[in-house]
Amino acid sequence: MTPGDPTRETARIDRLLWMLRLNKTRSAAQALLCEGHVRINGRRVIRCSQPVHAGDVLTLPHDGGVRVIRVLTLPARRGPPTEAHSHYEEIESVSQQA
Repeated sequence: MTPGDPTRETARIDRLLWMLRLNKTRSAAQALLCEGHVRINGRRVIRCSQPVHAGDVLTLPHDGGVRVIRVLTLPARRGPPTEAHSHYEEIESVSQQA
């Protein structure tokens, strides 16, 4: 598959954040997205239905800092934390101490 291939598998960003257990609920993910705090490949997410592909880099706030992850594969379900973590790799996680 090539990046311009229309058959390339995608997932909604709000649903993906929930399935990867980066947010407890889809509504919490949607709130985070509406506030403009999430980026896909360096570009600000402007809608909750924005598609995400395997290989995309997500930047999002997490525990008072910033978390950068690369999506390896798109999950088919919201499984246990170990299964969710197998679908992405942590690139960077920076916490800001007061």
